Amino acid sequence: MEQRNNVTEFMLLELTQSLQGQKILFAVFLLIYMVTMAGNLLIVITVMLSPTLDAPMFFFLGYLSLMDAIYSTTVTPKMINDLLYEKGTISFEACMAQLFVVHLFGGIDITLLVVMAYDRYIAIFKPLHYLAIMSQQRCTLLLLLTWVGGLLHAVPHVFFVYHLPFCGHNVIDHFFCDMYPLMKLACTNTYVVGLSVLANDGVMSVAIFIILLVSYGVILHSMKNLSQEGRHKALSTCGSHIIVVVLFFVPCIIIYVRPPSTLPIDKPLTVFYTVITPMLNPLIYTLRNAEMKSAIKKLWTRKQN
Repeated sequence: MEQRNNVTEFMLLELTQSLQGQKILFAVFLLIYMVTMAGNLLIVITVMLSPTLDAPMFFFLGYLSLMDAIYSTTVTPKMINDLLYEKGTISFEACMAQLFVVHLFGGIDITLLVVMAYDRYIAIFKPLHYLAIMSQQRCTLLLLLTWVGGLLHAVPHVFFVYHLPFCGHNVIDHFFCDMYPLMKLACTNTYVVGLSVLANDGVMSVAIFIILLVSYGVILHSMKNLSQEGRHKALSTCGSHIIVVVLFFVPCIIIYVRPPSTLPIDKPLTVFYTVITPMLNPLIYTLRNAEMKSAIKKLWTRKQN
């Protein structure tokens, strides 16, 4: 099947067409991106350099922070550049690449949250066998599975959109290349593609979200058998994970669990899970985890000396 269209580039619409509003958003998103990169890279460096953070939980947390930094970079710098220069154009090839990378790392994040829930389940229900079960080999295998999940999520998107015919309309009502805004421009019936998106994004998001909430519900229910110290530690860790899961999945579910369409609320919701959530994740994990805070403090003190 060949890609059939006469569109070589797309025009992206920003969150606002007001010049004053664009300047304000430029400053806001630039600050958010700097905080996002600093916070996530701080966690990655801390996990790599701190001997006390050698548990699998922190290994996955460091990996999540790295993925969040890359995920944010696929969208935010382009958006900041367009706000600054008021030129929201993107070539067809770059648009397809952005679509693929955004959904690849979004899929990796989703799969990684499932892996982290599994890690917490083993840590709480089988504490004596935790290190044996979550060996380095198994952790590496689980990370490879997150990439498989990301690829299975992203490849169908690009395949379907790349082969859609675009007959001249090239203004994407969004600040980056995503499925529903691109489907809106196609000069053909996109019913089958819409069903694919609904299944791949909407139904899967709801299913995984429910599975994660049930899993953490079971974990929290089991805490009555723990000591007070163990219960407080487990509650803090699982509470952080639940917050991250809700922040990531709820906007995705609102956007994709519906017939293919674009709504005004889509842009703010997309900003939340592509720009805001990657910034909040390191804050949530560090503020609610005493071991992480202690490791960062020790690392910073060591660097100062």
